Amino acid sequence: MKNQIAQFCEQIQQSVEQKSLVKVSLGNYQGNEPALKNIYIRLVLIKNIEKLAFTFRYKTKDIVKNFDLTEGYKSIAEWLEEGFKVATLMSTESDWQYEVLKNGKVMLKQKTASAKATPSLEHDKEKKRLIKPAEKAYLVDLKITDEQGNVFKNAQDKYRQINHYVEILSSLIKDSAIEKLHKVVDMGSGKGYLTFALYDYLHNTLGLKTQVQGVEYRQDMVDLCNQFAQNASFDGLSFTQGTILDYEQKDISMLIALHACDTATDDAIFKGLQSDAELIVVAPCCHKQIRREIEKNKAQNELKFLTKYGIFLERQAEMVTDGIRALILEYFGYKTKVFEFISDAHTPKNVLVVGIKSGINPKRQEEILQEIAQTKAYFGIDYHHLERLTQLSK
Repeated sequence: MKNQIAQFCEQIQQSVEQKSLVKVSLGNYQGNEPALKNIYIRLVLIKNIEKLAFTFRYKTKDIVKNFDLTEGYKSIAEWLEEGFKVATLMSTESDWQYEVLKNGKVMLKQKTASAKATPSLEHDKEKKRLIKPAEKAYLVDLKITDEQGNVFKNAQDKYRQINHYVEILSSLIKDSAIEKLHKVVDMGSGKGYLTFALYDYLHNTLGLKTQVQGVEYRQDMVDLCNQFAQNASFDGLSFTQGTILDYEQKDISMLIALHACDTATDDAIFKGLQSDAELIVVAPCCHKQIRREIEKNKAQNELKFLTKYGIFLERQAEMVTDGIRALILEYFGYKTKVFEFISDAHTPKNVLVVGIKSGINPKRQEEILQEIAQTKAYFGIDYHHLERLTQLSK
């Protein structure tokens, strides 16, 4: 048996060296590994180094491991000795069949090649990024890529984050009245990573003429981003100095506010409501106002066994705050969505509260007011900041 296994592995090595390997499969497992059924092996290229990728197929899962070539050949031989009774090598030169028969004899046969081409050596399928790195002046200025469009190693997380945000926004944009998307405002735009990428997507992917404006308190960031926009020839993109409360323009069709702290998120939503925006997207941060209300009044309810613990109280305050925000958005005629998304390595999970302009009937509005009142009474909340801004509460 060992001679046939050695010959079989030699043929695998030869097919790798000749660049003719298609795949190797091991089957009819009769060993001691619980639930293991098959192993599938293919050649992959990882950081320009050839490796053998093993897919271990179990009854309910697949596990993939990558081996150096020498280690891979040795592993195949060991698995054949330890329980796999059938193995097939497919290459563009010829196929080889290894089989242990019921009488214990070992058969190794060469057959005519069944495949005419080798598969791609890419380890993973190339991700379809909405924001491509090549020929993007703003990505160079933001130090995401070099001038050749290569993403810097220390900027990989930021590049993925930018694309992740744009992917989320792209699906929301398609759910809204896209033809009414005339002006986008990014409240608290910071260095403008998302603002630039969103402008790029709207103009160069969707072909829209949407005006995009970033609002940022730090004047140095505003000046820097306006310079980057000029370098990129993004004529419809501008940045202005100010706070969310200071911002007075009311022609917003899409409002974004990511990580606006505590009631600043309410201020941003209110600006969107004042403009009758088609789309409002906020990722809240810190929920101090409602937490202080709950702590102050100490309402006695069925959840007091939870809210007596600080960490649970914090989580409860987050849910109540954003739940009331969603209700208020619905009251003003928005279809609301609240979902969790992965942001980046530093803030791994965020909640996104989304309002898409729709419509509402007066009966449902009355129900919402009752739901808000009941929620406030249950948790001992005197007021919600957004409720005051919209004058739903005097």
